[in-house]
Amino acid sequence: MVADPAQNGALPLLLVDIDGVISLWGGPPLSATLGAYTLVDGVPHALSHVAANHLAGLADVFELVWCSGWEDRANDHLPRLVGLGPFPFLRFGPPGEREHWKLGAIDAFAGPDRPLAWIDDDLPPACHAWAAARPGPALLVETDPAHGALARDAEALRGWAQSLR
Repeated sequence: MVADPAQNGALPLLLVDIDGVISLWGGPPLSATLGAYTLVDGVPHALSHVAANHLAGLADVFELVWCSGWEDRANDHLPRLVGLGPFPFLRFGPPGEREHWKLGAIDAFAGPDRPLAWIDDDLPPACHAWAAARPGPALLVETDPAHGALARDAEALRGWAQSLR
């Protein structure tokens, strides 16, 4: 029998997407005090210090893990640019038979029972069905890509993590 991570002291996972969560798009320009503009692999990004700070504030109740197509590049850029990370990261292969391209890597990393939350700007119905069917607790938090992770998202995540104790 797999040990329950909530019982053995392991923190729940917080799977963190980047685009639409920290790297904002589709909204007004960021002010210099709220964010930074940068190129990553030739692609422009508007990185929100506010979103990064909300997520960093959750490190006492979660183990943060990059869950982004950025994969290891997140640790090359985000610690320096917004002070978030380095964190473990998921590496994504072909989607296989899954309905969402991230689910196979999430299952391989987290296993079926470890509590996890996932913050992303794109969580289609297949992700919600997966979370509902998962043996371990799961919370999905969907962001508006123009605003990224907000205080209310961080509060919901913190409350959920604390409810597991």
